[in-house]
Amino acid sequence: MSSTASVGIPREVKRDERRVALTPDAARELTRHGLKVWVERGAGKEAGLADEEFAAAGAVLVDAAAAWSANVVVKVKEPQPEEYRFLREDLVLFTYLHLAGYPAVAQALMAAKVTAIAYETVQMGDGSLPLLSPMSEIAGRLAAQVGASLLEKPHGGPGILIGGCTGVQPARVVVLGAGTVGWSAARIAAGMDAEVFLLDRSSARLRQLEAERRGRMVSLMSSQTTIERLAPTADLLIGAVLTPGGRAPTLVDEQLVQRMTPGSVIVDVAIDQGGCIATSRETVHTDPVRTVHGVGHYAVGNMPGAVPRTATQALVSVTLPYIQAIAGSGLRQAVTGKPELLGGVNTADGSVCHPTVARALGVEQRHPMACLG
Repeated sequence: MSSTASVGIPREVKRDERRVALTPDAARELTRHGLKVWVERGAGKEAGLADEEFAAAGAVLVDAAAAWSANVVVKVKEPQPEEYRFLREDLVLFTYLHLAGYPAVAQALMAAKVTAIAYETVQMGDGSLPLLSPMSEIAGRLAAQVGASLLEKPHGGPGILIGGCTGVQPARVVVLGAGTVGWSAARIAAGMDAEVFLLDRSSARLRQLEAERRGRMVSLMSSQTTIERLAPTADLLIGAVLTPGGRAPTLVDEQLVQRMTPGSVIVDVAIDQGGCIATSRETVHTDPVRTVHGVGHYAVGNMPGAVPRTATQALVSVTLPYIQAIAGSGLRQAVTGKPELLGGVNTADGSVCHPTVARALGVEQRHPMACLG
């Protein structure tokens, strides 16, 4: 790819999504490396980033069609139906995709033969997910914060202060999964003096976190029996499990939700992968809570979109080196220098290239290098 390659930054159109895929500082870095940066007008407004800042950084302000015409299009969330018309065979798309949870998006990408790289499946040799971790941390922190608010009576809860007070029992918070989301949620809840039970299937992970455990936090090996015992006792139940590229496993069935105390709250952070609570359905920031069997379900699919300024800065801080590599030297060369990118390739040449995504969608997988020709 030549030094005149272009990077397009469309405005996000998913409902209540306020993040943007690039900051003016990042745009300046890309233009310094000889790349053209085309930013759709108004793309950064909701994140507190004005068009004038992007223009001053060397970006060109354009309309949606021009932003999508770039060699590499960088977004925050998966393409929406109104954006499918912009998909094309020679496009490299770099964004959060979660195709296991959004099979219609996968079909659109395959039909258009888009080379689509998912932030959430870029995976290092040690198993870490560098482009997912910042948003997972934010979502976990928000899960505890939102859950505490929903326990208050004016927000439909039973009127429980999450940390209790002197002589009064605090709320019980059960967190399913001790990854970045779960640990972040557990830390914040424990910091608010809640009684926290953190469950995970990995004894090594729980042992790793033991030194940092604080407050009224208990770590437990997860099993169906443990979940069935603890979930009905939770004032706040947080679903925080992750299968990179795949659908989240259902850990809490409808019968278990029925046993929870009326007024209790579920925050299903795994909803963008289908959810880990059987009764969860994706909601939006402007209408975030559904009540099922007397239990409030918060299942917003883009939780970090509630804090777009923080989330945008956190996201771009980790994606910028990859954007520069992909746009500057082309994807095949970028994969050579950053082999973790290969795991990020979800679709190319009309095929699904990630094994977990392929299994979740029930389609055949092609090796990503074969897809890239």
